[in-house]
Amino acid sequence: MWWQDLLWGVWNGITAWVVLVAHVFGAWDRFPVYDVERLGNWYDLGFLLGAGSPVLGTLGGKRAARSRS
Repeated sequence: MWWQDLLWGVWNGITAWVVLVAHVFGAWDRFPVYDVERLGNWYDLGFLLGAGSPVLGTLGGKRAARSRS
């Protein structure tokens, strides 16, 4: 189902930052950063939303802080 692929994409996108850092230091070889088994448009969209969420969260916080001052 499309919504399952979307949710898995969001989850894998959010956890991709942690897994990427672990891969850099040689840990967690069995966990891929991107799940090619779920390759598809909905998974890709979810992955991009999940991977971009830390960046979007920090940008939104800076903008809100500026408007208060």
